[in-house]
Amino acid sequence: MPPDATATKKRLLTAAYNEFAQFGLAGARVDRIAESAQANKRLIYVHFGNKNDLFDLVVANSLEDLAQAVPFTAEDLPGYAGRLFDYLLDHPQVLRLTGWSQLERPDAPPAQVDAYRPKIAAIADAQHQGIATQAVAPADVLALLLGLTTAWAGASPALRSLADQPPWDPERLRTHRAAMTAAVRALTTLPSTSGDDDPAEGRPPH
Repeated sequence: MPPDATATKKRLLTAAYNEFAQFGLAGARVDRIAESAQANKRLIYVHFGNKNDLFDLVVANSLEDLAQAVPFTAEDLPGYAGRLFDYLLDHPQVLRLTGWSQLERPDAPPAQVDAYRPKIAAIADAQHQGIATQAVAPADVLALLLGLTTAWAGASPALRSLADQPPWDPERLRTHRAAMTAAVRALTTLPSTSGDDDPAEGRPPH
């Protein structure tokens, strides 16, 4: 009975995911991927093309897995940011992969553009419906949301070391998560029109 090509491809993709997340595109080695997958190196080129093509596919697949696990909710952007924070905490390789991609593949691959396009459209629709503020353009909303969501992971170790608790302590992460979702809420929520707010609130002191 011939070997199962589907199973081999899955092993190769898993091995490539781990290899690229650790070493990036330039540092990854095809022979290590093949060895980890217990497959012939030639099969990588047969199934996926060259190393660049394999890298782009791995990044695109990781973003698709994220989108499936954390559905985008333009009507509840703070909730989405919180769920995304949790997912990335459990799957740190995703941030490493996207970081390598920005450094080593600066031209936007079509698959990654396609991953962002429906989110931008959903934000624009939420703004049109009056669910989210129109004060910030949709692309800026998403960029700022993603920046806030990944701020702790992307902060320098020196900065994280000055936190009031160990940086990866569960309670410290819960505190940061609450602050992050509050920041996203402030960014995306429609301004109050009730007239009940103190007009001096939020003004800098004289």
